[in-house]
Amino acid sequence: MGGTRLSALNLSPIKLDNYKPLRELVFESLRAAIIEGLLRPGERLMEIQLAEQLGVSRTPVREAIRKLELEGLVVMMPRKGAYVAGLSIKDISDVFEIRKALEGLAAEVAADRISDEEIESLERLLHRLAEAGDSKNYDLFIEIDSEFHSVLFQAGRNDRLSQMINNLREQIHRFRSTSLSMPGRMSAAVEEHRKIVEAVSQHDVDAAKHLAQEHIENAENTIMEMIRNGETDKGVDQ
Repeated sequence: MGGTRLSALNLSPIKLDNYKPLRELVFESLRAAIIEGLLRPGERLMEIQLAEQLGVSRTPVREAIRKLELEGLVVMMPRKGAYVAGLSIKDISDVFEIRKALEGLAAEVAADRISDEEIESLERLLHRLAEAGDSKNYDLFIEIDSEFHSVLFQAGRNDRLSQMINNLREQIHRFRSTSLSMPGRMSAAVEEHRKIVEAVSQHDVDAAKHLAQEHIENAENTIMEMIRNGETDKGVDQ
């Protein structure tokens, strides 16, 4: 891991008027800083400095770091402290292998249990996703994509499965905007989502499972190709 450097982040102080518990707000702030690259792989997380920048005590910062460790975004080094996790190519491959199995299952159960209202929600989100892709708005595309999958996972009526998948998605979130910049990937992703919606709306569980797994495979192949070509600097250990 890197040294004890903490970059000049200028993290925004936590707004205490939010209805969420303080520990959750701190967690969300630090997770966003990691995903957006403000806190880079290998960087040490100093509780005192982070607490000062966020305008909170050390306790919620410590709790947030522990939760980030559970999500795989932070690693604890004995006698050294907490560091932002880097990812090896094997780490990424392992995450995608698990995601392929879990998201295939999620699409399968969604196809069996989805309501008409949820199908309509997916169709609306698909339309918005296509518009974001046409305008090359990467941030909006990722936001809508996350909402799309939340509706899909919710349709499966299995909260534990949804939580497991979301934790895995967070671990490679930092790569998503980079992979979407590959020519043709956004339009391909829209078409993959369209096929999943068609299968789910027809309650075709086998097709939904296959298409969801194919979508994950394509996303993995894109990211791996960009890593091999040196087109991402998101802290990957070759």
